[in-house]
Amino acid sequence: MGLEAAMPADSFMTTQINRLINWARRSSVWPMPFATACCGIELMSTASSRYDLARFGAEVMRFSPRQSDLLIVAGRIAVKMLPVLQRIYLQMCEPKWVISMGACASTGGVFDTYAVVQGVDQFLPVDVYVPGCPPRPEMLLEGIMAIQRIIDSENIPYDGEGRRLPLQVAMEPNYEPRPQPAEVSIGAT
Repeated sequence: MGLEAAMPADSFMTTQINRLINWARRSSVWPMPFATACCGIELMSTASSRYDLARFGAEVMRFSPRQSDLLIVAGRIAVKMLPVLQRIYLQMCEPKWVISMGACASTGGVFDTYAVVQGVDQFLPVDVYVPGCPPRPEMLLEGIMAIQRIIDSENIPYDGEGRRLPLQVAMEPNYEPRPQPAEVSIGAT
């Protein structure tokens, strides 16, 4: 029925403990959504049956930072929200990962005002930047898979004091916009 049926009863399997731990980490990335704007709708659709985030072991959306290891910052962050976001990040389990989803979380987007943080990476170590306004669910899936590839390859960077350094991976758009259905022209006909 499973692996037990394929193996004889008296056999054993060898592996490195690091690979086993990284396989478990990769297969159970639990996101903590911090959605404040329209990117949150795209984040919700990523967990729906059409895109099925569960295929990648990240279906367990945790709303408690002590039970999650991936923080998805989706949308603009107001200056008043920033201390709350930093406290959530500090309460998360190690190793923890951060995805900056959308133009507003990454650069402030069109909200170039005193009340909006102009890039969450000024205050949190961001691992993956997912571009778009709002980004498509496929792009968020690519961002999560990029973190899983880093975990698998055991290339998690640390500084001299044992703290994990941010990955700072920028995702490239993986789709082409469709052309307009009809040519648009301005002028007298």
